[in-house]
Amino acid sequence: MGVSVDNIRGLVLAMSSSIFIGSSFIVKKKGLKRAGVNGVRAGSGGFSYLYEPLWWAGMLTMILGEIANFAAYAFAPAILVTPLGALSIIVSAVLAHFLLKEKLHIFGALGCALCVVGSVSIVLHAPIEKNIESVKEVWFLATEPGFIAYSCVVLLLVIFLIVQAVPRYGQTHMIIYVGICSLMGSLTVMSVKAVSIALKLTFMGMNQFVYFQSWFFVAVVIICCLVQMNYLNKALDTFNTAVVSPVYYVMFTTLTICASMIMFKDWDTQNASQIVTEICGFVTILSGTFLLHKTMDLEDKPPPAQSTPENNL
Repeated sequence: MGVSVDNIRGLVLAMSSSIFIGSSFIVKKKGLKRAGVNGVRAGSGGFSYLYEPLWWAGMLTMILGEIANFAAYAFAPAILVTPLGALSIIVSAVLAHFLLKEKLHIFGALGCALCVVGSVSIVLHAPIEKNIESVKEVWFLATEPGFIAYSCVVLLLVIFLIVQAVPRYGQTHMIIYVGICSLMGSLTVMSVKAVSIALKLTFMGMNQFVYFQSWFFVAVVIICCLVQMNYLNKALDTFNTAVVSPVYYVMFTTLTICASMIMFKDWDTQNASQIVTEICGFVTILSGTFLLHKTMDLEDKPPPAQSTPENNL
């Protein structure tokens, strides 16, 4: 990966974003718990959390993180910025351990470490981004058959999950809520990338908001973010934060990088060795997530009853 001033700026912004976002999971969860005491829980379809100041504090923290993340995409490629979200897993899991009393087992810590190692592997072998001089270039990439097909598949899956899966399995299967957030998130990032490029070029003196394409991408960002926020709240209110955060990260990162590969054709400039290394990084991240998930399952299960002579009589 080429080292440049823009890449360094993107890395710093992405790391700052992860710290803010990881913290926001915890603050919002505490707000959701408080709101659930006096109203209908978000996991049951309630919106009482909108009256809880602590939830709004968490929301503000997340917005700050998203702004930093938004800025990072203006300087560095998506495949470089997105994997750095692994840092939010560490922040979220550690804070949940101390503030929410959601115990993080030693193997959970190892899972977090594996997520970071996998992300570093991907970052170190990320492709160099192509120079884009107009939002119209992004529009051309977004309207090619490959990405249109991807977008259609994502939207159909999201509609199916919301209409069919959420009413039946939403309260018992975390993957439903997280899947909706991750699928929409991949489209969000591509649109955020387009808007951030438009803003960057506008600040350089080339106004991109005279083109309807820029406003289209802005609308997609707003719609996708609203959907993500709604179902992420449901996931956080219903399931353990230390599990929601890493699973969401893995699904979101995987789908985002796939979308980036399809839209920006990042792998076209890489050799087989770099691509294999990135795939190995994903396997490492998935391994870390599996450890975290199984660790929380073990913590939730009560110990087996001890056999005593009286029980055998």
